Amino acid sequence: MTKGWLDYILYICRVMEEMSFDDYLVKKKIDPKAFAKGQSKRFEEFKNLFDQVHPDSFTAQKLFLINKTRRTYPLGEVEVEKTAKKPMMKPKIARPKTN
Repeated sequence: MTKGWLDYILYICRVMEEMSFDDYLVKKKIDPKAFAKGQSKRFEEFKNLFDQVHPDSFTAQKLFLINKTRRTYPLGEVEVEKTAKKPMMKPKIARPKTN
């Protein structure tokens, strides 16, 4: 196996290890605790499938069910502090001196 393929496989493994099912649900704006409590059977079914496939593949397979679940168990609003942007300076155009 060449080094390029090995790097690719290790990259895929790192990508798959990064996200847990609860993190995925938060990313999709679904409350994981309410979903687990409200529909425990579907939650376990989704979790088992999510652990076996890539997150993008899971989204493609369960897109309509994810949207329905998002409407049923919305994630509470999280306030994010917005930083004030500094006003941009207008560019100055150098004009030639005339006598």
